[in-house]
Amino acid sequence: MRVLKVIGIGPGDPRQITVEAVEALQDVEVFFALDKEARSGSSQVNQSLVGARREICRRYIGHDNWRFVEIDDPPRSAHPPDYAAEVVRWHQARADRLEQALLAEIAESGIAAVLVWGDPALYDSTLRVTSEIRRRGVVELAVEVIPGVTSASALTAAHQILANRIGEPIHITTGRRLADTPAGAAGNQIVMLDADCAFRHTAAPTDHIWWGAYLGTPDQILIEGTVADVGERIVQTRAAARQRHGWIMDIYLLRTRELP
Repeated sequence: MRVLKVIGIGPGDPRQITVEAVEALQDVEVFFALDKEARSGSSQVNQSLVGARREICRRYIGHDNWRFVEIDDPPRSAHPPDYAAEVVRWHQARADRLEQALLAEIAESGIAAVLVWGDPALYDSTLRVTSEIRRRGVVELAVEVIPGVTSASALTAAHQILANRIGEPIHITTGRRLADTPAGAAGNQIVMLDADCAFRHTAAPTDHIWWGAYLGTPDQILIEGTVADVGERIVQTRAAARQRHGWIMDIYLLRTRELP
């Protein structure tokens, strides 16, 4: 039976990989790299995303008997008429390509891995893809999941803040769903995957925002303040950073003004 390890590697700093993850790396023969950010074919993007994973392997694996296989990621419509259906179709296409790679690149008793940014259970599609592969039954596959440091915890650590005030809940959402935050859940919102900076349309000017990009890497950027004071700076900084690097991973905590 083939084994696929889904290993959380944190948001970017190789030092944030866990001891459990380091141990899981040691017997992996092939690492599959499949990044939607690299679909443009930019060598700069590819070098940055895959290079970070290679650096982790070079640093922590005690031998040279491993290799990387880059999988061409299928395209996905940015603004489909049915978002959920488009994501399901994309996951199916990803499963097709990973399934083919498993059959082609490792033996029936081989061990492969996917290195996932942050934690595999927080807004990442890899586990949905592996579940689809197992459901099909073409590849007899055992899946092991190793958790990782999340970008949310990296954000709060970088800003040296708590994610919530005393006794308050934390709502984790995406930019696409930020406007749908239910009543009573907007006190502390951690927002991911927000290419359009949706806080501009949902937040009050007095709401506080802690924003971070490329967390844990030499390119890390941090901005904090009220939406009125720093909102536009975040928009401009984000656009400039994405243009400069060819990709961006960012996250923010949005907090309503504390009640008296």
